[in-house]
Amino acid sequence: MIPYNPQGLTPEEVAASRAAHGENIITPQRDDSAWRLLAEKFRDPIIIVLLVAAALSLAMAFMEGNFTETIGILCAILLATCVGFLFEWDAMRRFRRLNRVNDEQPVKVRRGGVMREIPRREVVVGDLVSLEAGETVPADGELVEAVSLQMDESTLTGEPETAKYVDEELFDPEATYPSNRLLRGTTVRDGYGRMVVTAVGDATEAGRVTEQATVQSGEQTPLHRQLTRLSRQIGKVGIALSVLIFVILIGKAFLVEGLADAPWPHVVRIVLNCFMVSVAMIVMAVPEGLPMSITLSLALSMRRMLKTNNLVRKMHACETMGAVTVICTDKTGTLTQNRMRVQEIIRYGLPDERLLGESVAANSTAFLDADGRPLGNPTEGALLEWLRRENGDYTALREGVRILDRLTFSTERKYMATLIERCDTRERFLLIKGAPEVVLARCDAATIPAEIQEQLLGMQRRAMRTLALAYVPTNASRIEEAEEPYRLAAVAAIADPVREEVPAAVAECMSAGIAVKIVTGDTAATATEIARQIGLWNDAEDTDRNRMTGVEFEAASDEELLARIGSLKILSRARPLDKQRLVRLLQQQGEVVAVTGDGTNDAPALNFANVGLSMGSGTSVAKDASDITLLDDSFRSIATAVMWGRSLYRNI
Repeated sequence: MIPYNPQGLTPEEVAASRAAHGENIITPQRDDSAWRLLAEKFRDPIIIVLLVAAALSLAMAFMEGNFTETIGILCAILLATCVGFLFEWDAMRRFRRLNRVNDEQPVKVRRGGVMREIPRREVVVGDLVSLEAGETVPADGELVEAVSLQMDESTLTGEPETAKYVDEELFDPEATYPSNRLLRGTTVRDGYGRMVVTAVGDATEAGRVTEQATVQSGEQTPLHRQLTRLSRQIGKVGIALSVLIFVILIGKAFLVEGLADAPWPHVVRIVLNCFMVSVAMIVMAVPEGLPMSITLSLALSMRRMLKTNNLVRKMHACETMGAVTVICTDKTGTLTQNRMRVQEIIRYGLPDERLLGESVAANSTAFLDADGRPLGNPTEGALLEWLRRENGDYTALREGVRILDRLTFSTERKYMATLIERCDTRERFLLIKGAPEVVLARCDAATIPAEIQEQLLGMQRRAMRTLALAYVPTNASRIEEAEEPYRLAAVAAIADPVREEVPAAVAECMSAGIAVKIVTGDTAATATEIARQIGLWNDAEDTDRNRMTGVEFEAASDEELLARIGSLKILSRARPLDKQRLVRLLQQQGEVVAVTGDGTNDAPALNFANVGLSMGSGTSVAKDASDITLLDDSFRSIATAVMWGRSLYRNI
């Protein structure tokens, strides 16, 4: 734990910290202006060749008095650049960044021994910040106090539920970020905590991610590389031919036509005429119609891809999709539905189904909205959704009992308990729900079947989250008064299910020669199970060499990774900049990389990829960093984009 003053900073220390570390503001990304977007069109290699040809043609026109060729070349340049500009500008209008982060949001800090609220932008390194459920972390910091603290880190890791501690013995060694570290932009899901601020503004993890999401990578598209080679060839061949023709014409004039004996004004006129003919060869070597044909092909493909739910923001992405050799995909929200769902419930000796329904409905703090979406803890929400499917209405069960006492879930207890009394029969039950190892330890051994451990292991091997539910009839008025052992009621397996269309889409990509790699902030076991379900992982063929954790990835050198990433299929517990590093290393090996993602944590990799594909439901930062947005959030649309890209590439 870092040293800190429990009374907070003094005004002098606040001023010194702000002078040393700056304000708590992330530098916003600037949108490209219309002029800059138009100017970029003139950097195309073929357009540059046309501009040179136009300049030479203009010089000839002044001598000959005929501007037809010059006007034709300039029209070709303007048409190609303006059409490309208009299509990209129209696409950019569809991408409006979501509301800026409100830097005036109040934050509770202790300064000079007094608790006060200040705007988020005024938080400085060293501040002692207090956080409660529902509040957003204003800056990066280290915990000095944590009570049942559950964080939603989905903006940075993709994972909606992470436990945080101060006690090092409780730290998760596989956690993406240290268990005592809080990050700007993440949200307190449950509990209470206090932290000392260690980084503000651009120095925070969110600031670094945002910066890398806007850096220009300089990676050229396959078509751009070929056009660059073509423009160089046109230049070399055109100049060589013009020099050769000039030499031939001059030689003919001097050796055959006796130019050497003519008066010098006539010699100058003949030499200049030979020069004009040779320059005309350079102009004629330039394919004026090529840029226009390419631009129209790309523009029409943008329109066609939009009809298949691929909203193309940057025109070059149309053809680059056809050259993609590797897809690095996020898991949560891309391969899976990003919605916890009960996969299986095993019942054990319940006296009636009503009791199981009460165990789910009454022993819970979650709700379902009018559309049936969970509000509150996602695990409890998944149980309520299951109950609605099975029983129709959870609210009737909840209203049919009176809650006498409750212990909310905490990361220390690892269970939740509620004492209820039925309104009709006046029967009282103490209900408990939590981690199986904790609940089973409180149950009467006679109610625990012998096969339960094997059943739990089977669920956990399939990367499912397991919960045990138990009950006991009682006459107690408080939870601590109940001394009877619990009776096991049921075990539930909960998971984020794979999208239905993903396995077929992944198989289609792999059959087209495209490697697929999962990059996720989730655990290795969960990522491996998802890979198995979508057909990417084969237990008979794949080994630990085909997967890595973020810790292993960060510790390895570039040389070690270059020797291994070709066979890598899963990168688990990955941080945002791990994804970016993976993309750069794959590009060093000559791969054309597409990255899919929906969160802020995916933005750096989306930006540095040859093609970044964001989800329509993703964050604004992810969309801004991407080249294509999948409007239907479907991995299937990627296969469609590849088909269009390959067709376009061949047409060009």
